[in-house]
Amino acid sequence: MSEPTQRIVATNGIRLNIAEHGDGPPVLLCHGFPESWYSWRHQLSALAAAGFHAVAPDMRGYGKSDRPEAIDQYTLFHLVGDMVGLLDALEAPSSVIVGHDWGAVVAWHAALLRPDRFHAVIGLSVPFRPRANARPTSLMPRTAESQFYQLY
Repeated sequence: MSEPTQRIVATNGIRLNIAEHGDGPPVLLCHGFPESWYSWRHQLSALAAAGFHAVAPDMRGYGKSDRPEAIDQYTLFHLVGDMVGLLDALEAPSSVIVGHDWGAVVAWHAALLRPDRFHAVIGLSVPFRPRANARPTSLMPRTAESQFYQLY
């Protein structure tokens, strides 16, 4: 069986590196922190063999994808917008979206915010969790500094 190929696609004002394999209905695979498309290398081949077009981007800020400097360019709205733009670049009306770790958060929100584009969602390692009523930093005053990277 052939190997996944990589290319750069324009989406949502940035360029994403994607690895893709197979033909058929698309399945987007969103990696976690700190990973890359390579985390999905075995699933790309398996999904292609099952008749899907498996696509694993280097998410915004990772791998060969663009890395905007401003931190406000990494909101869930931007990350979901990247996945919607990726579907547009693939000329796909909708897809299954799969996420692992931080990618699961993106997948859950993509399906929540754009059910017209994501007709099925699979989240690995992170369950869907709606926004809490309290700010995370108010719940973790002793660890906020050392745990800041978790406060997404």
